[in-house]
Amino acid sequence: MNRVIEARALPDFRIWRRYDDGTEGTVDRSSLVGRGVFTPLSDPCKFASVHVSDSGAVGWEDDQELCPDSLYLRVTGQSPEDLFPRLRDAADA
Repeated sequence: MNRVIEARALPDFRIWRRYDDGTEGTVDRSSLVGRGVFTPLSDPCKFASVHVSDSGAVGWEDDQELCPDSLYLRVTGQSPEDLFPRLRDAADA
């Protein structure tokens, strides 16, 4: 899977990312902010502290992370089967 190499917080709880294959894009995470472990991110200053973790995930200092694979799928419009063809093969079996 492609790794996130850069991430930036944007207004209105959006995040821009760039992947190691050159893919980049923005996702709206406002639906997560203020819910469960993401409650602290309702503070715009806290949300702005987004970074790329050692594991290649988009995250914040208190161990809140977003799955880089699911973010990649959102940006590219692909399905899991597009990225992992063996999933399609298993479904066809």
